[in-house]
Amino acid sequence: MSHAPALLVIDMQNALLPVMHRPAATVAAIAGLCTRARAAGVPVVTVQHHGGGLEPGTEGWRVVPELDPAPGEPLVAKTTADAFLGTDLDAVLGSLGVTEVLITGFATENCVETTARQALSRGFDLVLVADGHTTSVRDEGTDFVPADQAVAHHNEIYRHIDFPDRRVRVLPADRVDFGPA
Repeated sequence: MSHAPALLVIDMQNALLPVMHRPAATVAAIAGLCTRARAAGVPVVTVQHHGGGLEPGTEGWRVVPELDPAPGEPLVAKTTADAFLGTDLDAVLGSLGVTEVLITGFATENCVETTARQALSRGFDLVLVADGHTTSVRDEGTDFVPADQAVAHHNEIYRHIDFPDRRVRVLPADRVDFGPA
């Protein structure tokens, strides 16, 4: 099978920045990947959440400026944590001949995790970009694990996940290679 990656940028929207853990570092890592992917001819697919206060046309709904899709790049609208459910993401990736998705975005335990598992179930190889996804900030006194631990936990899960006939990797952004496998 040929190696054909696509970079997925999930829910990196203006209204979500204030609740993100380490937003500047995450945006910078993803922006660097977008630049490198485009230069290598690798598709960048932006996934944008609609609903829950993120309504089309509002400033909060817009993708952060550093990650705006380039003209002609696919933009997939979703309404659930699963970027495949009720969307055309599978068809978009299929039309581009994609065999591997590189997952980035917000939020680690929700949209990133759900979309990563669905990508595997749908036959895609997977790269979870270790420093290209983040979770929400944590209030003291909650049962959530600290944000850094949540991100590290998910990175570790994907380092050890066993999924039949799939290649699964966890790489920091600076180790992602958009060349042939």
